[in-house]
Amino acid sequence: MPATSPAHHQRRRRRTNRLLATAAGVLTAGALAAAALPGSATAGENHGNKGKSHPGRYQDVQLLSFNDLHGNLEPPSGSSGRVTELQPDGTTKTVDAGGVEYLATHLRQAREGNRYSITAAGGDMVGASPLLSGLFHDEPTIEALNKLDLDVTSVGNHEFDEGAKELARLQNGGCHPDEGCYTDKRFKGADFPYLAANVLDEKTKKPVLKPYWVWKKQGVKVGFIGVTLEGTPDIVSAEGVKGLAFKDEVETIDKYAKELQRQGVKSIVALIHEGGFPASSSYNYDCDSPGAGDGISGPIADIAKNITPQVDALVTGHTHNAYVCTIPDPAGKPRMVTSAASFGRLYTDTTLTYDRATGDIARTAVKSANHVVTRDVPKAPDMTALIGKWNTLAAPIGNRPIGYISGDIVKDGTESPLGDLIADAQLEYGRTLDAETDLALMNPGGIRASLTHAAGGAEGDGVVTFAEAFTVQPFANTVNLQDFTGAQVIQALKEQVSGPNEAAPKILQISSGLTYTLDLTKSGADRVVTDSIKLDGSAIDPDATYRVATNSFLAGGGDGFPTLGQGTNDLVGEDDLAALERYLTAHSTASSPLAPPAADRITIVR
Repeated sequence: MPATSPAHHQRRRRRTNRLLATAAGVLTAGALAAAALPGSATAGENHGNKGKSHPGRYQDVQLLSFNDLHGNLEPPSGSSGRVTELQPDGTTKTVDAGGVEYLATHLRQAREGNRYSITAAGGDMVGASPLLSGLFHDEPTIEALNKLDLDVTSVGNHEFDEGAKELARLQNGGCHPDEGCYTDKRFKGADFPYLAANVLDEKTKKPVLKPYWVWKKQGVKVGFIGVTLEGTPDIVSAEGVKGLAFKDEVETIDKYAKELQRQGVKSIVALIHEGGFPASSSYNYDCDSPGAGDGISGPIADIAKNITPQVDALVTGHTHNAYVCTIPDPAGKPRMVTSAASFGRLYTDTTLTYDRATGDIARTAVKSANHVVTRDVPKAPDMTALIGKWNTLAAPIGNRPIGYISGDIVKDGTESPLGDLIADAQLEYGRTLDAETDLALMNPGGIRASLTHAAGGAEGDGVVTFAEAFTVQPFANTVNLQDFTGAQVIQALKEQVSGPNEAAPKILQISSGLTYTLDLTKSGADRVVTDSIKLDGSAIDPDATYRVATNSFLAGGGDGFPTLGQGTNDLVGEDDLAALERYLTAHSTASSPLAPPAADRITIVR
């Protein structure tokens, strides 16, 4: 998502958007049942002869993975810092989770006793990050990932928020080209490779980063291919993907799987920044209980069914959901597909049994489970020190109070209280630019966290700090005003549930005065009831002109809203965080805090 932040905010540039048991996580149903392996050796067994030992035929390789960290170094707040856990009696409970101080401890404990261990990630390690990382162009997150001993990751769409050059800097190191070095040490970049097999330079037709990477240890070789979703240009600002081409995920993975095979690498894992939607939101849901692959839907299901059988497992992401599923490959053979939710709340522990005789994974012995990154373990001291270092630099900016709230203002729901607040803030700001501004529309993906009433630090309950607001809206989009006909406004609302958004609707958050009915019993564009669309009680006139405030990402047609890219008479204002800050400051005081909006502008029929 585009724009430049104002100097008075001292903001940095940002561009878009694992039977059941304990909270620590246990083996989920959905893992492939371990089968008897050929021969008498057990997995990882060594056979000795007169004191001399050599590796057995089968070697267990531990694959630890996570995805969509989004720079959440400190424990995420609110619902973003909890996971839902299914209990043996069928009920659910929530468990507080996340924070790299705890993630580091969990990963280090998980590696104990596993000499063959790899740690991989599924993209979106950075981008849409809280102020602690986002303020410093995510250098703190790269430093944390280095300390986590991350071996490899794919790129995600958010790795392109600030463009390919900035991504290259995160990989290779060097101080920021505009802001220089934040400390007395030169930023050294990532110790791990970012993989971008399907992201090509339009001129050279070559991947902008390595397409694959091979992990090797004592004769064991596992190849990793990394891709992001082909639709990345639809959800990242045009500037962020300028000069880049994004290719089909399946074709790309198949291409490099063949190349790895030619190099003698037969054990292959695909890191795919694209995901699915499990039938349950519980992290330990057995998504194979309806049948292999039947408990998950969405893009990754189709991708998994089509990727060459040469690939042995898929680590996925993007949808921020948790699942451990088996989906049949094109040969009908079950293959593990995993995702560890988001924000460092979970990690996945997968056992890949490597057959030294064939160089391939014995797929009948693959086991996998998601584990909760609980906060009841000791904090990793090195991570505490890292967070402290960057917090010292960020505190003067982040700790500044900008408003007061009387309760949690959440981002959850088809229409959310926080969505309403942000839309109202943009409408009010828009009217300072042009008094004729009629309404405001906000994309839900641009709202990254809820505003919580409980204090996150020393500021006190109910105080909203700049850092908290930054976490809500970290993209530095500008607020843009454009003219649209009433027919275009109606069409834009219908695009929420049609076209690219038909299967997974993106319901825009709307400003006060705009109302309509969303009939979920219908299909496609008909779910938005045309005759119900009103502004201040009057039907939208298809022929009239309306002045609409959106963020610059939507104004460029982002998130599958092409009509919003067709506005005229553009006027570009300050960044959206500035609008939110102004609104909170104007409408709240310590003695009269802002109440959560009712979220009653969209009438939903189910």
